[in-house]
Amino acid sequence: MEWNFKDGQPIYSQIIDQMSLKIVSGAFNPGDKLPSVRDLAADAGVNPNTMQRALAELERMGLLFTERTSGRFITKEERVLENIQKELGRKYIIELFENLEKLGMTKEEIVQAVTEWAREEK
Repeated sequence: MEWNFKDGQPIYSQIIDQMSLKIVSGAFNPGDKLPSVRDLAADAGVNPNTMQRALAELERMGLLFTERTSGRFITKEERVLENIQKELGRKYIIELFENLEKLGMTKEEIVQAVTEWAREEK
């Protein structure tokens, strides 16, 4: 798994965001077993405690579940996946609007620009 960390945001939070995106986008299949905390931490180049914290939050969110002796797995609950996908989509839309408003665009101009872009992409 490729990891891209940026300054200015806690690493565990970025792990949560990147793992959530991978899970809801289908990069992992429902029911897939995750590598161990140590393996994921080594792959990401982070402290295992940081990875553990992120995975615990993903589990709290319902994206992961633990089977006591078998490890962590991706949820099989489609409703949870759909809800997280909507939350992520909303987050990205908010970021888009915030960034474009910083450029001086109004909400109406942003909606018009997105609509035009969507038409062109068809």
